[in-house]
This record gives sequence, C-alpha cells and structure tokens, in this order.
Amino acid sequence: MVKDIVCGMEVGKDTPYKMEYKGKTYYFCCGYCLEEFRKNPEKYLSSKSGDDLYSCGC
Repeated sequence: MVKDIVCGMEVGKDTPYKMEYKGKTYYFCCGYCLEEFRKNPEKYLSSKSGDDLYSCGC
C-alpha cells in the first residue's frame, strides 16, 4: 500500500489512478485526486503538514 499524496488515503499500487512526475510514480485513490495533483503537483509535493490535504470524499 502507498499513500495518496492528495488526500492521504492508503491505496494499492494496482490502482488505475497513477501518474509519473519528475521520474516518480504517484498513486491516487480516485480520478478526483489524480486531477487535483495534475493541476498543481508542487502544491502537494511541498506540503510538510497535512493542512493541504484535499477532501475527495472517497
């Protein structure tokens, strides 16, 4: 299991919602989180606290 960087949910690496960015694969719980990351990846990569977690409703 890996953590969805957008909402913090644990997801399996077999999820269809994944994206390569700067040589690393990121995994998401749903299409909404994938699109949020795609819009502004640096927002989620630079977040040190959980304050910026997106509430996807999954």
